[in-house]
This record gives sequence, C-alpha cells and structure tokens, in this order.
Amino acid sequence: MLTIRQDLVDAMVAHARADHPDEACGVIAGPAGSDRPERFVPMVNAARSPTFYEFDSMDLLRLYREMDAADEDPVVVYHSHTATEAYPSRTDISYASEPAAHYVLVSTRETGAEDGPYELRSFRIVDGVVTEEEIRIG
Repeated sequence: MLTIRQDLVDAMVAHARADHPDEACGVIAGPAGSDRPERFVPMVNAARSPTFYEFDSMDLLRLYREMDAADEDPVVVYHSHTATEAYPSRTDISYASEPAAHYVLVSTRETGAEDGPYELRSFRIVDGVVTEEEIRIG
C-alpha cells in the first residue's frame, strides 16, 4: 500500500496538467528504507512526447547523487498518461528499474490541462510483473 500526503498528490496532478498534452514525470524521494514519500522532484520529460516519458540522463544522475547525499530513496516514480487509463504500458514496465518504488500513474485523458476528474493509481513493478496497490491519502 502507498501512503501519501494530499499535497504530494496535488503536486503530481498539477504537474501532469501543466505538461499536458505531453506526459509528465518525476520522483518523490523519502528517507532511505522508510517507504515515506516526502520530497517532490518534478523532472523534464526528455522525450517531450504525449505517448511516453524518458528522464533526462543528466537530470537523473544529479537526482541520484542528491538522494545519495541526503540518504534518500526514490519512494515514488510517477508519470502521466494523457490519452489512456492510468495503467503501465509495456514501455513503462520495461523502464521500471526500482523494485522498491511505487509507480504512480496520473491520467489526464478526461480533462487534459483543465481542472476536473483525473485517475490516480499506484503499482509495484518487479521483474516485469505489475501489481496494483491501494493508495491511502493522508
């Protein structure tokens, strides 16, 4: 189960809406070993694509150095889907390289960049196996 604060959910949704029609992506870091998402880190989708995301390799290297220095883990890896449901694609599954992370998807397919309904789901992805998990916001 993913337990996450409302402000972090709001930040992911706002990022997804701001980058629409391209997919947004980022990480929420937390204290190493805690499974507590705390530090919101929006990233640039280097692919600038409405159908997939890719972290810029230099940005990702910088982020991992920051997390190492702060004794943090990538607790949440998030991205948005702009035209499809919030479920990992084959490409998303192949990119999932953090077995301890929660992979959160935000779908903006209904409202795009506007306020309104969105879909938020969380998954564990380990060795290509996708398992949906409950989200507790609080």
